[in-house]
Amino acid sequence: MADIEIDRVTRDTLEALAEAEGLPLADYLAKVAEEKHQENVLAEGAAIFRRVTGDPATVASFDAEFGGPAQVDRAPRAA
Repeated sequence: MADIEIDRVTRDTLEALAEAEGLPLADYLAKVAEEKHQENVLAEGAAIFRRVTGDPATVASFDAEFGGPAQVDRAPRAA
């Protein structure tokens, strides 16, 4: 991995965060990078899910193939 130069304040902050986690700085940065990667993957998946489930034709095709949700009786009940 290439050496990256950062200012002293940022380095001190990162070292303090790593120390609080009980990790060497390199391991802490690897952990943060993996967490950010997972956040990005989840965000991308959520965007795809919203796009697919927001398309009525896709939802209709899914329901036709796998069955739609069970119908719920929405008649009012006496209290």
